[in-house]
Amino acid sequence: MSVHPKRLLIVGGVGGGASCAARARRLSETLAITIFERGSFVSFANCGLPYYVGDVITDEKKLLVADADLFRQRFNIDVRLENEVLSIDREQATITVCHRPTGKIYQEPYDALVLAPGAAPLRPPIPGIDLPGIFALRTIPDSRHIRSWIDDHQAQRAVVVGGGFIGLEMAENLVHRGLAVTLIEAQDQVMAPLDPEMVAPVHAQLRSQGVNLCLQDSVTGFEAAPDGGLHITTQAGVTHGADLVILGMGVRPETTLAQAAGLTLGDRGGIRVNAQMQTSDPKIWAVGDAIEVRDVVTGAWTHIPLAGPANRQGRIAAESICGRQPRFRGVQGTSVCGLFGLTIASTGANEKTLQRLGWPYGKVYLHPGHHVGYYPNAQPIDFKLLYRQSDGRLLGAQAVGKAGIEKRIDVVAMALQMGATVFDLEEAELCYAPQFGAAKDPVNMAGMIAANALRGDAPLVHWTDLADRDGALLLDVRNPGEFEAGHVPEALNIPLPDLRDRLSTLDPTQPIWVYCQVGQRAYYATRILRLNGFAAYNLSGGFQTYQSVYGASARP
Repeated sequence: MSVHPKRLLIVGGVGGGASCAARARRLSETLAITIFERGSFVSFANCGLPYYVGDVITDEKKLLVADADLFRQRFNIDVRLENEVLSIDREQATITVCHRPTGKIYQEPYDALVLAPGAAPLRPPIPGIDLPGIFALRTIPDSRHIRSWIDDHQAQRAVVVGGGFIGLEMAENLVHRGLAVTLIEAQDQVMAPLDPEMVAPVHAQLRSQGVNLCLQDSVTGFEAAPDGGLHITTQAGVTHGADLVILGMGVRPETTLAQAAGLTLGDRGGIRVNAQMQTSDPKIWAVGDAIEVRDVVTGAWTHIPLAGPANRQGRIAAESICGRQPRFRGVQGTSVCGLFGLTIASTGANEKTLQRLGWPYGKVYLHPGHHVGYYPNAQPIDFKLLYRQSDGRLLGAQAVGKAGIEKRIDVVAMALQMGATVFDLEEAELCYAPQFGAAKDPVNMAGMIAANALRGDAPLVHWTDLADRDGALLLDVRNPGEFEAGHVPEALNIPLPDLRDRLSTLDPTQPIWVYCQVGQRAYYATRILRLNGFAAYNLSGGFQTYQSVYGASARP
């Protein structure tokens, strides 16, 4: 825009809209800013809602980030609660608004308009889905209704449909409230951002906490039960009884206004925006869960409804409106979830995505402690790193464990953002003291393993390729007791301390795939073998990753 606007109207608050308003005020004292929010709260912590349902957060006021009075007093921003924007007239640059308590309809002109309507929970047309006792969780009133239903009906059984962030967090919090929980997920895993083998400990943790985990099954109908509860039937022909149901099947961008106004939408259903968060109309911006943006790893359009990107998008829209030239660089999907003491985190692309795109990539698995083993209470980290095969550039990472998880993923997330490689991780200088990490941090170790593979010092092979090893010898270099407790079929056991003395028993023309428990001893063995002329390869992640890929007792 050639001149600074005088009137900025924002549709929706929470993360993106509220951030846009506050940032715009910090850039301009003359801009008239109005937020229209159809609900009763302009800015609240919707990520905290499951924990309010679970009584982890007991005071609802703690969820309020800022109220209308704060916006008015601190920022001189007019917040109009329970005012729903019904339509946009792009030609006249006006919006039509309904004051919901009175039904009054009125128009407001704008010089700049920001759409931050968020996303709506998916409610597919399943028979009975609108019965009482079936809830989605998106707002503070939603959480109130769920809490009241549990109390008023003395609920003892719950079914959660969907194994994403909301589904897992609600499962945990309902268990915390003392309910018996069944979680139904249509896919063969929960937490879609992670690859299947990385969620094996998540599935185990759910089951260990009494959650009835039903994978590869989907709900086909809801019925009112004679006892006042609900019957939930599934594709597999199973009927589950419940006193309440939580729908956690994902969200869809809220684009009703944008679509009616003729703004361009993307293939994923979100509003298309440029790097300044402008829509196809240069007077209209859009931010938050309603938009599509570029994935910084793949370059593809994507829809990732996360709080961090929504806040950044709000700031960028405000700067663009106020005459600056910011650029939103895209999203990489950095996320974290807590579940019964486990932390599950990821950033960047997963292997499923890279396979779908046909990209050549490398990967490493490792299972280090979150700090040095000699300091008490070291907890293991299941870590996976993905990188570009040609030059080692980082593509993504995933980690699961009880401690130190988000710290490591945050490091990789920042490195990925800066275009770093596994060689940079190898040399990263990170905090070290015995209670916090190790001199070779797990992030360093991941970089070292990948760098060694790219240099040819210790090439990697993977358990998913086991059936195609084409005559390669499987060599287990663990101690005999470990081998007897469980090993890969057809593996030969030569403990690492004995390997040099038994090299003459090995065929120098036969490739050797080496494994130990988690990968370190196999690395040492691989170097011994390669320095003695053998074509040796390290099976990444060792026997522990094998069990995650195939199951604790499964054969490849």
